[in-house]
Amino acid sequence: MFTITRNIGKVVILFLNNTGHFFIFFTKILRSFFKPWYFKNIINQMTFIGYFSLPVVSLTSFFTGGALALQIYYGGNQFNSEAIVSSIVALGITRELGPVLGGIVVAGRVSSAIAAELGTMKVTEQIDALKTLSADPISYLIVPRIISGIIMLPILIIFADIIGIMGGWFIGTQSLGFNGSVYIQNTVDFLEVNDISSGLIKASFFGFIITIMGCYQGFNSNGGAQGVGKATTNAVVSASVLILASNYIMTCLLYTSPSPRDGLLSRMPSSA
Repeated sequence: MFTITRNIGKVVILFLNNTGHFFIFFTKILRSFFKPWYFKNIINQMTFIGYFSLPVVSLTSFFTGGALALQIYYGGNQFNSEAIVSSIVALGITRELGPVLGGIVVAGRVSSAIAAELGTMKVTEQIDALKTLSADPISYLIVPRIISGIIMLPILIIFADIIGIMGGWFIGTQSLGFNGSVYIQNTVDFLEVNDISSGLIKASFFGFIITIMGCYQGFNSNGGAQGVGKATTNAVVSASVLILASNYIMTCLLYTSPSPRDGLLSRMPSSA
């Protein structure tokens, strides 16, 4: 019994210690936001986070939209509700699957890369060299990455939404017998601005999570190559878990009030 209590105590102390370190790190970042920005670094990071992540985000969204269309069609077929495919695919992609899956895919690519790069700079004392040159490492290395993540994730998710809906359209027209123009028209008629904007709000917050976790883990890594590898793993895991947890919280906050959509059933399109 004593051993169990001691182990629980160690876990609690470790959690509180890490939480305290993170909030100290976060306050340093907030102060650095009011210092001059390195716009060249911001542009470079926007290219890395946004442009180079577009192919993997696009592929993920396309196949997700196609799989979602199949699942909804065969599920709705049991209740003679195949006509809802276009509407539910659009709703699912823009509100949930686009931002969440896009965020997790980008976390796997970007958060790990940031942690590895900063971790390598930390163990090779390049960050200490910046301090010696009177350069603020947080302003120079971390702030540009966070700004870029907040800006580029919503842009990536706009592409993800479009490609995901087109994935559903492709499967719907090629495999399920839907009329292409009717499918697109039903999607346009059903979607509301709130459906798209809520996903973009989530994406912006996910971009912050992805970049700050990569920066935190990399900036605080130690122990040589093994420490860098551990920081990379921790960055991806922590970013992915926080994305899923924050997605639930933001969904509760964004969709607490009824949508002005005039009756879901009354607006269900035909599958002609």
